This record gives sequence, C-alpha cells and structure tokens, in this order.
Amino acid sequence: MSFLNPFAIARSRFRRWWQSRLPLVDTLTLTQRNVYILPTRAGFMLGATLMVLLIGSINYQLNLGYLLTFLLAGCALVGMHVSHATLRGLTLNLLPPEPQFAGTSATLSVVLTNVRKRTRHGIGVAVLDATHETHWSWTDVPPQGSTTVQVAFKPLARGLHRVPPLTAETRFPLGTFRVWTVWRPAAQVLVYPAPEAFPPPLPPAEPRAGGGSVARVNDTGEFEGVRAYRRGDPMKLVVWKKAARTDELVSRDTLQAQRHELWLDGDQAGTVGDAEHRLSRLCAWVLQADKLGLDYGLRLRGQQITPASGEAHKRRCLEALALC
Repeated sequence: MSFLNPFAIARSRFRRWWQSRLPLVDTLTLTQRNVYILPTRAGFMLGATLMVLLIGSINYQLNLGYLLTFLLAGCALVGMHVSHATLRGLTLNLLPPEPQFAGTSATLSVVLTNVRKRTRHGIGVAVLDATHETHWSWTDVPPQGSTTVQVAFKPLARGLHRVPPLTAETRFPLGTFRVWTVWRPAAQVLVYPAPEAFPPPLPPAEPRAGGGSVARVNDTGEFEGVRAYRRGDPMKLVVWKKAARTDELVSRDTLQAQRHELWLDGDQAGTVGDAEHRLSRLCAWVLQADKLGLDYGLRLRGQQITPASGEAHKRRCLEALALC
C-alpha cells in the first residue's frame, strides 16, 4: 500500500512542494523555463543499443558499424530537438468552467494556440492526478491556429473548488523522449449539491398577506398554481417551457398565484441532523419548481431569496445551496 511505501510518501510530498511553487494562471505560454524533457523507456533502450553498437564497432573495427551508430544517434538528437520544440512556444488557455452538480464530472476546456507556421503534432492534455495516464486528450494544433481539448475531473463535495493542476506532454516524433509541463490554473469550479434522486412533492404554498387557504401539491408533485390548459385561456398564461418538454399544454392559475407563494424552506426539507440531505432535497425542489415554471423562493439559515422564476433565479438559488 502506498501509505506504507516511504518512496511513494517522499515523492508525493516533493510533488506537492514543487506544485505549490508554480504560479496560478489561467493562460500559460510554454518556454524553456517551464518545459521539461526526459528519455522514455524506448529512449533508454535506444541508448543502450547505441552503446552496444559502438563497443562492437570499436572491437571489430567496423566502419559500417560506426556509420550506423552515429546515424542513429544523430536521428535521436534531432528527434529530441523536434520533440522539445513541439511544446515550446505553445500557449494554453483555460476557458471559464461551468458549474456542476456534486458527483458528476466537471468538464474543462483548454484552448491550445500555435503562432508558428508549422503544425504541432501529438499533444496530450490531462488532469494531473494518480490516474491521469488513462484520461489523455490528444490533438494536433494547426499552424497559426488553435484547437480546443476537453478534460474532466470529478469533485465529490459541493462548494467552490480550485481546478486541479493540469499537464501537457508530447512524445512526437520518435517516442524516445517525453516532453511535458505542469500548469496550475487559477480558475475555480462551483459545485452544486447533488439533487435527491426521488424527492417528495413540493411543499405546500404559503398564503400571502390577506390570502385565503393554503394551496397544496397534488400526488404528481405539481403545484396547484399550474393547471391543465382550458380552451380560451390567454396565450400569456401558457407555461411554454413545460409544453416544449412534455408536449402538454398547461396554464398558470392566476387566482392561486395571487393568493399564495411557494417557499422552499430548509427547515422543512428533512431531519435536523442531516444538513447535506436537506440541501440535496432543496436542490431537487429547485429543479422541479423551475421545470414547472413556478415562482418560488428559497429560505436558508441567514439567507432568503424572494420568489421569482427563470434561469438566473435558478442559478442564484443553486449557488446559495452550494455555498451555504
């Protein structure tokens, strides 16, 4: 096991110390100061083969052996220069990441920009972690152009998470040298709580000041402020968002909407001791109310968001759930 291996512990600590010295930037231009190169296993094997060929040529005075040895050595040196130049001068830019739900993969889009007049071949980008070797995104960058690659990582908890370190590498053209860089982006990813898979129906609406009795939620989980379309209903009362998804026409019940307002309250979302479960249920309720096109508000400890609807209101509520 790795925690009992002193070499693994020392390597992990050195990696953390070394990465902490890297600057936090969302745009990185690769130069000789931040591009590294080492032989691969194939490169070490080629070096050993060249050494055997050289010793054999010296012992047996083989002129053709000298020719083959130095020809292969020259090809390896040229390949080393080409491999290093493939990354050197490349610009990496991280696009702002979109918010995600906990437990799902957060996708990161990285733009590779090439200002040279030659194509850069075989460039891979990955998240730098213990398993990144199986999740490379490979691409070629056209001359004086750019290309976009996507990599992903999975944040397990809600909140604001810093993007993990990324790495880019190439082994072009011969595969005898590995050229790579390590990059620490400054961007952060907002992670919403994971919505409950099978939430209960929306809570009953609360009467407004001077309103009548409390409106409730039916067995299908739909708020009574939305009813089936009736012939003659004005078009402005039709919930077009729901109609586009389900091909069913529904209308707002303006009388109910005027007398009641829907509040999603954290104190009514579950047991007192399970805070994460309450947030998960509130997240599911927010998505459900938005899907129905309802006006809804959110109450959390120390924070209250007044009832509204729309994409901006949904994002505001989910952000409040992620950061509370």
